[in-house]
Amino acid sequence: MVLRHALTGRRAALTALGALAATGLPSAVAAEPTPAAGPLPSAAQTLGADRPSAPVLRALERDLGLTPAQASQRLVNEAEAGTRAGRLRNTLGDRFAGAWLRGTTSQELVVATTDAADVAAIKAQGAKAAVVKQKLRDLRAAKQKLDAAAARVGTRDAHLWYIDVPANRVVVEAGSKAAAAAFVKAAGLDGTSVGVKVTAARPRLMADITGGDAYYIDGSARCSVGFSVTKGEQEGFVSAGHCGKRGAKTTGFDKTAQGTFQSSTFPGKDMSWVAVNDQWTATANVKGEGDRKVRITGSVQALVGAAVCRSGSTTGWHCGTIEQHDTSVGYAEGKVDGLTRTTVCAEPGDSGGPYVAGVQAQGVTSGGTGDCKTGGATFYQPVNPILSEYGLTLETADATPPAPQDNVAQAWAAGRVYEAGATVTHAGVRYQCLQTHQAQGPWVPARTPALWQRM
Repeated sequence: MVLRHALTGRRAALTALGALAATGLPSAVAAEPTPAAGPLPSAAQTLGADRPSAPVLRALERDLGLTPAQASQRLVNEAEAGTRAGRLRNTLGDRFAGAWLRGTTSQELVVATTDAADVAAIKAQGAKAAVVKQKLRDLRAAKQKLDAAAARVGTRDAHLWYIDVPANRVVVEAGSKAAAAAFVKAAGLDGTSVGVKVTAARPRLMADITGGDAYYIDGSARCSVGFSVTKGEQEGFVSAGHCGKRGAKTTGFDKTAQGTFQSSTFPGKDMSWVAVNDQWTATANVKGEGDRKVRITGSVQALVGAAVCRSGSTTGWHCGTIEQHDTSVGYAEGKVDGLTRTTVCAEPGDSGGPYVAGVQAQGVTSGGTGDCKTGGATFYQPVNPILSEYGLTLETADATPPAPQDNVAQAWAAGRVYEAGATVTHAGVRYQCLQTHQAQGPWVPARTPALWQRM
């Protein structure tokens, strides 16, 4: 039988299924042991800021309007500035009133103090000094009073409060001055010492897409999220085709608006993908045992006999073994080809949920027999055909945006799905694929003998 999605409010008819050198100040390194011979690594080297990942650089270029060189230099500058600020924090003690960076490309470190006598020492560290009235310690004490008041009176109309370090004050953001004033008063603070910002913008929760979570189709039926994917800059997730038709609207596990089915195929195949709105963020996570997250790193197809685990919104996390690949199933609604049969149990509402072998994505729940009390068999739609069919990229823990695809089948490229036996060329050498998978950026054939064999 097809393991149908669960119906909200009525039973389903079918059961288809994220070195201090300041003049006048004591040396912060005077008491440290003598380091071993050889140069010590810089802050940037220690923190890895001198070797940023390509995705980080691309995001900095895109969102901050930087050139590649500026983005790289900014990361190094920030790492070094953090070390200098930390040294000054330790040296200034209670006089320290915060530190921050300003500027876009050539960032400047600013360190605040409540004593003008510290200015020379701050400048000696290559930072700009700011002399202010309130110590950071006092600002934090005021913030803690607001925290305590929020637990007593609530924050329905005063929805954000924080320490504005450059402004050297605590700020409350609220829908009105009256609401802010009432909140400040409840905290026992002087209204003149707290800044107020009136704004209609209220923070909202941003939900992550996690495999195995429930989602609802057109407000009446429930299925389970498979795996997070992207198509260009659009984020979304894959699931079963029988869960919804193209154009159907979805809401998330929390019943908030989520997305729209972009493509759906059933019968014949049992695959679909949903594009989500900007309140939802694609992650490499699948919900495992006890809601612990399993971080997906790829989609290498497991062998028959291999262990496989499934996550679903009805029955949670269950495991079994793979019995057959490329199975055709004759559901009452029509035949579906290319499914994988497993010994994992499932029940209505688990449809579309992810199957995982280790940390490799395998497929999404299609249908089966039995339940998780008496046992049974289930079938999943393999994920690699979904990725290939719809031109999607699996969100992984080490995801790299796919290279532009062309018609030269022999050229290896990240983002493409390779079947076992396929041949490619990379750096002038021919390789043959050992296991079906979607290529990830770090998995170039020469460095991945588990997936590619040199010919």
